[in-house]
Amino acid sequence: MIGSTRLDAVVKVGGGLLREPGALAATAAALARAAERHRVLVVTGGGPFADAVRALDREHSLGDDAAHWMAVLAMEQYAWAVATTVSRARLVASREEIAAALDDRAVPVLAPYRWLREADPLPHSWDVTSDSIAAWFAGALGARRLVLVKPAGADPAAPDVVDPYFSRALDGLAHSILPAHRVAELAGRLDRP
Repeated sequence: MIGSTRLDAVVKVGGGLLREPGALAATAAALARAAERHRVLVVTGGGPFADAVRALDREHSLGDDAAHWMAVLAMEQYAWAVATTVSRARLVASREEIAAALDDRAVPVLAPYRWLREADPLPHSWDVTSDSIAAWFAGALGARRLVLVKPAGADPAAPDVVDPYFSRALDGLAHSILPAHRVAELAGRLDRP
């Protein structure tokens, strides 16, 4: 729950979708359709922005704290891009802004840096990626479920499709992994109890 606002799902839009022609546009359309019937919050991955942080960390050994916060800022950059592609999207950074966007029938896309910086709930490690961050937000906001939209080649059953910390961040929340080539099924996934 966000105050008194029900949140049906957190939908995490993976940064890897940018490597697949048309995947982000199809996901944006599916999110807009899903938001017509469901109250969703979009959390993004870091995409090429996080890849740049990983490369910089490998080259210069940034340290866990710097790499963590830079990767969260990468998520924020991708959030700006996603917010421009989803119809009726609104960039948000707090519980209050999420609730206001949902009340206005907008699609909230989370810019997570400030919130995570204040709460600092997760370990600073590459074992914690945007998947775990999305799971943490889903739990913190009382969402009914979490849906991870991954690149088409992602095998939902593969043990490495999510980061090593994910199951701890998820803490029993219902979740599913949706490959990008099946993103049209998003609204149907949210209809499930």
